[in-house]
Amino acid sequence: MRSSLRIAAIATIATLISPATAQTWSHCNPTVQSGCAPNPALGRSITVDFTDGESDQFTASGNPEYNSDGAVFTVGGSGQAPTLSSKWYIMFGKYSVTLKAAPGVGIVSSAVLQSDTLDEIDWEWLGGKADEVQSNYFGKGQTTTYNRAAVHATDNTQSEFHTYTVEWTKEQIVWSINGNTVRVLNAADAQGQYPQSPMQLKLGSWAGGDPSNNEGTISWAGGPVNYAAGPFSMYVKTVSIVDYSTGSAYRYGDSSGSWESIESTGGEVDGNSGGSVTVANAPAITSTLQGNEGWSGTHATNTATVSYTTLPGLPSGWTISGSGKVVPPSAAPVSKMVPVRPWAIVMLTMVL
Repeated sequence: MRSSLRIAAIATIATLISPATAQTWSHCNPTVQSGCAPNPALGRSITVDFTDGESDQFTASGNPEYNSDGAVFTVGGSGQAPTLSSKWYIMFGKYSVTLKAAPGVGIVSSAVLQSDTLDEIDWEWLGGKADEVQSNYFGKGQTTTYNRAAVHATDNTQSEFHTYTVEWTKEQIVWSINGNTVRVLNAADAQGQYPQSPMQLKLGSWAGGDPSNNEGTISWAGGPVNYAAGPFSMYVKTVSIVDYSTGSAYRYGDSSGSWESIESTGGEVDGNSGGSVTVANAPAITSTLQGNEGWSGTHATNTATVSYTTLPGLPSGWTISGSGKVVPPSAAPVSKMVPVRPWAIVMLTMVL
């Protein structure tokens, strides 16, 4: 029974390995691989009310549940990382999510926009810090610096619902809480690391403080998780999304990963933005995070690659194919080399 659960968990992670943190990974990175499939586009605006139950706009992994408070992402033991991943991508746009973060030292709640090139825009909540939230961003998964995360004071993030918003245009990213702007990043100030490729939305929670994680991740998450004090639940009531581009799919025209290279099928990139948004005065950041913290263990460098067939912790002779399937020893093919984030290895180790 344990073996069956282990293989099922590996298969789930391998096919989605898609939570900053424990929710991010790329099946095919167009900056280093050719022939990547186009990204299905949202191309419009939608609102999802999770108090009504499961939504066909998202793919679930790790068994999130639903009740009158919305989608429930519960971590009750090692290796658990319930996640919802959108079935579509946006190319510039805006989303607002109304949620309560999970409590518990070492527990991480997250709302992440992430692209196949590992561009990323994050909200993250640490369970041991109920009165703050972190914002962060990454360009193509690179960690050339570790001073991009910012901390924003927010009362009662675990006991009250708050609405967190990201607006993303080619000029800037604006993070807002309950309608109040808390951070602005101008593209010109991102030192070449500005997120600018089609993004998928991912919501979920995970145990950054699991003892199987590296020391940097455990420290960033606030310390080891005490699972005996759990379970620990994050609640997402609603999410509203506007795609600032139109069409049915987004395709990379070359390997640059720049927004100018993105092509829309049957639509127009940035064709639904209604004009660029400019914030004249960016608010002061409560504080920034310096040093490696947990990010060194959860974000890959631009040169990191690993083969599915060499992921640690698989039963002897078993492999994972390039399509994400667990393969018995008698039928194991040689898989492609693809860039992955170290969290994937951490998560595979956790479920074994």
